[in-house]
Amino acid sequence: MTTYVALLRGINVGGKKRVPMQTLRELLSGMGCGSVRTHLNSGNAVFTHPGPDPERLARELERAIERELGFAVTCMVRDAGDMRRVVDADPFAGREVDPARYVVTFLAGPADPAAVADVDPAAYAPEEFVLAGRELYVYYAQGIRDAKLAKVLTERRLGTAGTGRNWNTVTKLAAMAQETQQSEEPGAAGG
Repeated sequence: MTTYVALLRGINVGGKKRVPMQTLRELLSGMGCGSVRTHLNSGNAVFTHPGPDPERLARELERAIERELGFAVTCMVRDAGDMRRVVDADPFAGREVDPARYVVTFLAGPADPAAVADVDPAAYAPEEFVLAGRELYVYYAQGIRDAKLAKVLTERRLGTAGTGRNWNTVTKLAAMAQETQQSEEPGAAGG
């Protein structure tokens, strides 16, 4: 069994695209997932599945949501090792940053670094960003509401869909995934 994290994009915001977490848990269980847990009400789930393909799981979850709820939702799925890598690769490690203003955008596919090569960091200070494969790390030092980088680092520019989570959520999901993975290992209590 592999432990995964599902990240749903743009749900439960402003009364649109309502996905109750109980429904999300039921949909994942119906897909053959085990140890399903959700975190917050913004479309985060940790679960196990015997399949080795997170992209296939993401598409399957998208189809299940559309069948059950009647609208499309973009889903990103990462395995526990990917989540640990995202945390370990923190480009702002060792600096004092507000975790509520520090966002990781999980991308559906890798973005071409050339897409952001013309973004002059000095023009957006104190906001900062680092594009690393399928993740975009952004520190909105003064908050995201009026952030200039939020208007520049768009899906259109990056050429792929994405969904953001603040650093508190990212680290919590990585910890939940690690706990789930350890509980599923042979010899673990209940595993």
